[in-house]
Amino acid sequence: MIHIALLEPEIPPNTGNIARLCAALQLPLHLIGPLGFSIEDRELKRAGLDYWHAMDIRRHESLEQFEAAIPSQRIFCISTRGDLTYTQVPYQAGDVLLFGKESRGLPDDVLKRHPGRILRIPMLSDAVRSLNLSTAVGIVAYEAMRQLHNW
Repeated sequence: MIHIALLEPEIPPNTGNIARLCAALQLPLHLIGPLGFSIEDRELKRAGLDYWHAMDIRRHESLEQFEAAIPSQRIFCISTRGDLTYTQVPYQAGDVLLFGKESRGLPDDVLKRHPGRILRIPMLSDAVRSLNLSTAVGIVAYEAMRQLHNW
């Protein structure tokens, strides 16, 4: 199993889509820090459809609280500033895929805490700064699961 972690997500439908993806892959979803919406948000619930019963959602007040809850796992930061692509990593059970908020990504201090574990998704166009958060989570999560399950 791998862990999907969102640091201060801001857009309810993105988080709902990611929660549904996590339910499909049987992965826990960690929501870290203050959310940019209520967990009862209508758009969040709508994006997750009727799969909420199958979701393993865990709340953490801070990144430090989250890291204390999973001390032995490797944390991979997904960022446009990564040196490695997400396909260059041999994923292991227990790995964490950490994504930042939609408007700013992961802060520099978080990236500095995980040197050598900052991954990017390549893009061909310089006109696009980043991908949608739920798209990025899907891309990297499926690669990790492909490796772990020999799909």
